[in-house]
Amino acid sequence: MMISEKMNAAFNDQIKAEMFSSNLYLSMVAYFEEIGLKGFANWMRIQVQEENAHAMGLFDYLLERDGKVTIEAIEKPENEWACALDCFEAVYKHEQHVTSLINGLVDVAEQEKDRAAISFLQWYIKEQVEEEASVGGVLATLKLIGDDKKALLMLDKDLAARTFVAPVIG
Repeated sequence: MMISEKMNAAFNDQIKAEMFSSNLYLSMVAYFEEIGLKGFANWMRIQVQEENAHAMGLFDYLLERDGKVTIEAIEKPENEWACALDCFEAVYKHEQHVTSLINGLVDVAEQEKDRAAISFLQWYIKEQVEEEASVGGVLATLKLIGDDKKALLMLDKDLAARTFVAPVIG
């Protein structure tokens, strides 16, 4: 069954939002590289890959449903932060925003009685719980660290160990 126009538009909006997230995190990679925190930059590079995977999951699903993918311009992300803590506070706020967007997408699926989309989007709901928890953990550590440069460098070393694992979406 072909996807409804309303559901199709909502998926396209979410693809755009995921690509904005990718660009935002890419901007943060540059910021952390500039200030010499390569572990933080690595952590953000993984985020870029995850957001691209999320967008492609939605993209492929829309095509599977005989929908029409429409690629639109993505707004320019922020590119300066006061410090690592400031940056991760922005990440946490952004992930909360993405969670609200995913919830809105599910709302549309429920209104359209699109059970296939509801089922597919359960993965994204679970992923957002994990995203917020992961970012929240780093944010909590940064708050504990305060102005301790040695502790910041220890965290940087820990974040350098993060690796990308391609998600199995759906």
